[in-house]
Amino acid sequence: MRDLLFKNLTSQDRKRKIIASSEIVDRQGVRSIVRRHFICTVREIHHNQMQKPQPYLYVLKEHNTKEQQEKFFCRIKGSIYAVSNGRLFLIHFMHSLKISLKAISQDLIQYSE
Repeated sequence: MRDLLFKNLTSQDRKRKIIASSEIVDRQGVRSIVRRHFICTVREIHHNQMQKPQPYLYVLKEHNTKEQQEKFFCRIKGSIYAVSNGRLFLIHFMHSLKISLKAISQDLIQYSE
């Protein structure tokens, strides 16, 4: 079994964009859930406001043998400057990835087939 969900959202004033996807797969007794998010915001700034936030990286990995599951989470935040028609913009972005792996019981495997 495989379920996919995809969202592409843009704000009315086009200053924010969100792209999200989720995938659930049951294969060989393991259910894997993968979620991805991307958020981007654009803001016009003046040259005297050029103070870019520091980049950010967060990684978490969990392994639980008793419950037969593993989890991985990663988040990256950053920003860049862009110039368009002589105007200066600060673009903030954030990527996140979450992966969950869990053993599923034989009853659920037979039911999904």
